[in-house]
Amino acid sequence: MAVHQALTVLRGSWLLLRSIAVVSSSMATIVSTILPLYLYSPLNILNLTSLFFLLTAGAFIIHGVLTHMLNDYVDYLSGTDQHSPAILSGGSRVIQTGYVSAENLWKAGKWLIGLLIACIITFLFLGYFKLAILLSIGVWGAVSYSLPPLQLSYRPFLGEWLSTFPSVLFLGLAGAWLSLDSLPEWVWQNAVINALFCIAWVMVHHIPDREADRQASPSKRTSVVWAVEKFGLAFSLLPAIMYFGCTVLCSLWLGSERITAAAGVVILAGASIVLIIKMNVEDDQQVSAYEKTILILAMLNAVWLGVFIGSPF
Repeated sequence: MAVHQALTVLRGSWLLLRSIAVVSSSMATIVSTILPLYLYSPLNILNLTSLFFLLTAGAFIIHGVLTHMLNDYVDYLSGTDQHSPAILSGGSRVIQTGYVSAENLWKAGKWLIGLLIACIITFLFLGYFKLAILLSIGVWGAVSYSLPPLQLSYRPFLGEWLSTFPSVLFLGLAGAWLSLDSLPEWVWQNAVINALFCIAWVMVHHIPDREADRQASPSKRTSVVWAVEKFGLAFSLLPAIMYFGCTVLCSLWLGSERITAAAGVVILAGASIVLIIKMNVEDDQQVSAYEKTILILAMLNAVWLGVFIGSPF
């Protein structure tokens, strides 16, 4: 019986993590900054490896556990997850499949928020101000995205720009910020481009849920839902195309010094745009299959930017 319960907890925890999303966004943007430090800086390899595992652990705790706990709980209450096609979207399904009750998931989420706030206060007290800032931004992203009164994921454009984007951006900056005396331009470039790539594929992620989100109470007016209500079903692709377009434009920022990196961004973001244009938005299986391909392109983009950084320091 105890073994069965332990296996159930492990299975539920694995589902909650939704590791493919964390790896293709959070871990990818960490690698995009840490990899150049491995390749081109004189920094100690052991210290860099410790920093990589610290940031990865933080990403999984905040983006994999806390964010998904709060999002699953709130989307369960509003009813959107119950009506989702639930292929890649529609939450982790740990509530719907009986791994944990909504009440217990909420209790665990509150406990984790309290623990993270205690860590922030401890970092401030000990003088680790950078760690306190980074952790605060991560907690802000998770809480503001899902929980009332802000509940920014239920408001078009605000969820991605005020919650998701800063959380992924500062995770991308973190490795260099904690290691170097100043931030080279390539760090900002990599972090911004990876964050844009992330919110672009999140828009694809929202396409299969558009009807479930509209029927939720309160209505979950994602940018995709907003586009459909404003312009019609075909325009559910608009937010993703817009953000990938911004990603392509960022290649101009890389300039001639990072021409190889810029070419990679154009090819990978451009390929994502082509996939999106080819999508049949009424075929949830196809949308989810294309989303998986875009996740792979996001990881390739992060590594490519990490390898080709021009003059590193």
